[in-house]
Amino acid sequence: MPKGFRFELLAKSGYIARGVVFLLVAGLALFSGIAGGRPETKSALATLLGQPFGRAWVGLIGIGLLGFVAWRLAQSLADSDGHGSDAKAVAIRTVLFGSAVTYLGLAGYALGHALFSGGGGEGSGEKGLAEWIMSQPFGAYLAIAVGFGFIIGGVVTAAKGITRRFERYLRLADGSGVVTLICIYGLVARGVVFAITGIFFAYAGFRVDPQQAGSMADALEWVRQLPFGSVLYIAVAAGLAAFGIYNLVEARYRIVRGPSLGDLKHSIPKPGH
Repeated sequence: MPKGFRFELLAKSGYIARGVVFLLVAGLALFSGIAGGRPETKSALATLLGQPFGRAWVGLIGIGLLGFVAWRLAQSLADSDGHGSDAKAVAIRTVLFGSAVTYLGLAGYALGHALFSGGGGEGSGEKGLAEWIMSQPFGAYLAIAVGFGFIIGGVVTAAKGITRRFERYLRLADGSGVVTLICIYGLVARGVVFAITGIFFAYAGFRVDPQQAGSMADALEWVRQLPFGSVLYIAVAAGLAAFGIYNLVEARYRIVRGPSLGDLKHSIPKPGH
């Protein structure tokens, strides 16, 4: 089996895992009054654990997420998508690297619960991250910086949908307009939730209080408090389901190019550039 093909399977298994997680999150958001639980990634996995063969399914998701982490590292460090090394490209690749770190934590959580009865609490990962950052020197300033990083990531994600930039990486057949609209809807919704989470995180830094850092569930609850909040909440929750579908589309049609030594050499910015 060619090396590139093996890496493609690794990356696409990651997209499947992330798609399943966000479909579960959207289900919790839309039916939270019935199913209970908070609409965030850890709660989604915890809910799945309670189903028949739950530990096996969560373990498979954890393995798939490790594949996604490998792909994100290839995109960010080896520039597998060919973004380049100018300021805009570095910003995009930094967001991709942050995504790798985030999903590495989620993969560890999934595998910990699949292999052992414990494996970590089900609290908000954002609050735990905020507590760790604020325990470091200049922690409050770092938390503010991370919050702005979340906001930038949200804007980049939404812009990726609005500008349809994602299409350049997909082998979509003609007449796939409905699929494209679902992908746009999902990316914009995910970007909005990501940006709101970043605002909470930056606010936690300003207040020097990690408990102010919000999770995806807190972002959705904030949307619910807005005028016409119930309608907006359903729209954003459905958008997260669309984002899950977008990941499944990526798993099927994404152009994946495995990293090479040449990619690593060209991805490193040259002095004076």
